[in-house]
Amino acid sequence: MRYLWLRRVYQATFLALFLFLVGVTTISFISGYPVEWFLGFDPLVAIATALAGHTLFVTLAWSLPLIVLTLVMGRFFCGWICPMGTLHHFFGWVGKLRRVPDRVKLNAPRPAYTLKYYLLVGFLVAAVCGSAQIGLLDPIAFIWRAFTTVVMPAADNTAYGVYQGTRHFSFGGVIAILFIAALAMNLWIPRLYCRLLCPLGALLGLLSRFALFRLQKDPDKCKDCNACGADCQGAAEPHGTLRVSECMLCLNCQGRCPRDGIRYGFLPSPELTTDRLDLTRRRTLTAALGGLLAVPLLRAGSGSEPRPSPLRIRPPGALDEPDFLARCIKCGVCMKACPTGGLQPTLTEAGLEGLWTPILVPRLGYCENLCVLCSAVCPTGAIAPLTVLKKVGKPPHQEPVRIGSAFIDRGRCLPWAMDTACIVCEEVCPTSPKAVYFKLETVVTRDGSSKTLKRPFVDLDRCVGCGVCENHCPVYDEAAIRVTSVGESRSAKNRIMLTGGRV
Repeated sequence: MRYLWLRRVYQATFLALFLFLVGVTTISFISGYPVEWFLGFDPLVAIATALAGHTLFVTLAWSLPLIVLTLVMGRFFCGWICPMGTLHHFFGWVGKLRRVPDRVKLNAPRPAYTLKYYLLVGFLVAAVCGSAQIGLLDPIAFIWRAFTTVVMPAADNTAYGVYQGTRHFSFGGVIAILFIAALAMNLWIPRLYCRLLCPLGALLGLLSRFALFRLQKDPDKCKDCNACGADCQGAAEPHGTLRVSECMLCLNCQGRCPRDGIRYGFLPSPELTTDRLDLTRRRTLTAALGGLLAVPLLRAGSGSEPRPSPLRIRPPGALDEPDFLARCIKCGVCMKACPTGGLQPTLTEAGLEGLWTPILVPRLGYCENLCVLCSAVCPTGAIAPLTVLKKVGKPPHQEPVRIGSAFIDRGRCLPWAMDTACIVCEEVCPTSPKAVYFKLETVVTRDGSSKTLKRPFVDLDRCVGCGVCENHCPVYDEAAIRVTSVGESRSAKNRIMLTGGRV
């Protein structure tokens, strides 16, 4: 039982560490903490982004020790460290059946549990084709996205925004439903998400087939009571021939055994464990073909070509769209770090391939001129590291980083459409000299009187697309000045005119 308590201490410690890193991912507290550490510790993120982007980002080097330790100790990450796994473990305990025979039957291996291996194959083939889709189901990216867009905003909004201000995320309800559904699956079968869908668990399961240390039963002590199978978290059959790839080293079997008949040791007898996977060649090839075909099918709708979406305003420092989609794992860390709440998860704005990737929605929050947090916390390099000096530029030799351009809708602008004085967009423009400027124009009103107005214009040579003008525009619903992605620095094609570079 002391090993069970040790595991629980580790689970609680790493869950607390995860919550701490989520909590400090804000401009007020971040102070250089490696908030992306859990994602950097994820070997599936490292492998998939390396395949898709043809390089290993420096923060992902943490995954190499985990790979080595898994080859030695087995699939311990799932049972001892993974914060998503800890939540599944807890909710599985909440829904636990009372009778031991029922629990043994519920924990029996099922052919459906091989689905996670086929999903892993599909995701890796898609990565080879240049699309990093593993973030859809990877547990670390999943839990980060859920806490960023659902859990933390809900808690903070309930507390009247005392922590990070009120936050609202587009389509957060969809992410909430998926997160709650993943946890609710445990009320039916413990850790069903881990057994059925988790691609990281599948990768670690494959590696653990070569583990030097494994759990094994002692045939001299075992009386085939099957008590050890009642609380097995991975359907690993500890009461039979242990399935090494499914064993999460939760040690529940060891704690349940009344005769101390299960031990963790070095290279047990081959008769006591098995590294066999019940995968068929046909289904594996089908999964690979599915990953191969998924990328062009996802891009067929509204990908990066032939025209970029005007609503797809990526964070400053984001790579060009194909490279961005090859690296972004949809974790939402950049959204959590954004001080204004302007970075939002996409639904259709970047096509299905870009689902849950970050875009700037200026009406909800602008890009702070001197902030580079999104680039600092990105774990995969989808948002390249930036300094403030590089972001704002150093004229005349260094251009600022542009994420779009602002355009005035004269049909909604107060000075243009209603002959009403307004200078908000010029006042809040952060560039120097200001990108928004005025021209004095005298107009004749309906009653025949004359008045002089300051009518705004946008100097596209100065505009960086930060969105602060759109965010502060007093026209409440659809702003009279709006930012689109045209003119963004990251794209050589998304230009306003054919000559002269940007304009």
